[in-house]
Amino acid sequence: MKTKNSYKTIAMLMSLCALGACSGTDMTYPVITSIGVPNPIDCQVYKKGESIKFNYIFTDDTELGNFNIEIHNNFDHHTHGTSSVECEMEPKKQPVNPWVYNKDFVIPSGTTTYDASIDIDIPSDIDTGNYHFMIRLTDRAGWQQIKAMGIKIEEQEE
Repeated sequence: MKTKNSYKTIAMLMSLCALGACSGTDMTYPVITSIGVPNPIDCQVYKKGESIKFNYIFTDDTELGNFNIEIHNNFDHHTHGTSSVECEMEPKKQPVNPWVYNKDFVIPSGTTTYDASIDIDIPSDIDTGNYHFMIRLTDRAGWQQIKAMGIKIEEQEE
């Protein structure tokens, strides 16, 4: 009796798997690619009052959804584990006026390749030091890819 139920369960699971494969269900992560001239890259240095010229190409086999850019301080030397590059770090410190940037961007419907180019103004009144620049790319099915890199913000030269 147990064997008969096992065969039914296996047959049902195989049928569901076949239906999922035939329905065109998106089962792959989108890709954040550094084709061309990606910016920013690990360990890049910027000045207060300047802008970061963000440029990455996003791809997906089915359809892209949206992306998010987040910038936050790394004064405590935490990591996000998406980069093997280690940047030179300033000593740990307590934030006084840290920069926090967090913005969502919609990618047009039906898009499988998107060239994301945005100028992000760096405030002139923020703390200098180590920051994380994070990209979160989500496709229409909800799969997400994350890329985090360390950048540094310095005082504007006079």
